[in-house]
Amino acid sequence: MRLLNVSGSPHVHSGESVKRIMWDVNIALIPLLLTAILFFGFEALFVCLVSVASCLLFQWLIEKFLLKTKTTITDGSAIVTGLLLAFNLPSNLPLWIVIIGALVAIGIGKMSFGGLGKNPFNPALVGRVFLLISFPVQMTTWPRPLGICNIFSNGAVDATTGATPLAAFKEAVKNGTANFDMPNLMDAFLGHIGGSMGEVSAIAIIIGGIYMLCRRVISWHIPVSFIGTALVFSAILWCINPSHYMDPITTILTGGLMLGAVFMATDMVTSPMSKWGKVVFGIGCGLLTIIIRNWGSYPEGVSFAILLMNACVPLINKGFKPKRFAK
Repeated sequence: MRLLNVSGSPHVHSGESVKRIMWDVNIALIPLLLTAILFFGFEALFVCLVSVASCLLFQWLIEKFLLKTKTTITDGSAIVTGLLLAFNLPSNLPLWIVIIGALVAIGIGKMSFGGLGKNPFNPALVGRVFLLISFPVQMTTWPRPLGICNIFSNGAVDATTGATPLAAFKEAVKNGTANFDMPNLMDAFLGHIGGSMGEVSAIAIIIGGIYMLCRRVISWHIPVSFIGTALVFSAILWCINPSHYMDPITTILTGGLMLGAVFMATDMVTSPMSKWGKVVFGIGCGLLTIIIRNWGSYPEGVSFAILLMNACVPLINKGFKPKRFAK
């Protein structure tokens, strides 16, 4: 009987695999999908299905006919990209634009670098930013959430549109309107506000984040440093001029900050490896988000902030290397 097996490292294995991690993320996204359907009706489900199906198709086509490698669509990563892309879109976005976004996310954001594990930027955010720049009108036409009645309505969601709280506040500040009504914090927490499908409900994002923390898919370092930095920075600005800057709690609960902090910035492929590197990454994302929101042309800055910090990850990894074993 052979007692000694000689092989290359690693010699110690855990139960983790790419497939398990990706499917855990998909499970964590289920609360966001349910709240999207609840507040925006079945058209939110259609956007998600088209986005996921397009990502799976484009990845299969590229792997089979361009890269000529074994297909990896069963590992769940393309589904994660499709869901995250859909959750960064308005529910009334034309489906042909969703397909274009999926092509850019998979074809440019992921497969052009060699596939999963080689992409420097979050693929879903690459697709989202491309659509925002290319189709600004469609990407900023937000349906008003009307609740569970949308599920049984025919076109009621499309009939009423309005600005997100961030866009409305930015416009009010620009026009010097001091009597802007802030959204109710409970509505922002539960999801009864305008915005992208996956960003409106803070409670759904928290539930998904807790699940990923329990499954050790993510660590607390990026979400806490991201949200904490944005909270402190926005609180300072609010204390300086409450009429010109949004209060910190509303800042956190509105827009895509929580979605970005929990699901987008924590992507292990495009985020730093070390704990301190993750903290620096999160701080940078928080600072850039608030800077772009308050002084940039766009009312939202999460996508741009994360992509900019993705570009800094190699430098962060070089500056915050983990200690060598036994050193």
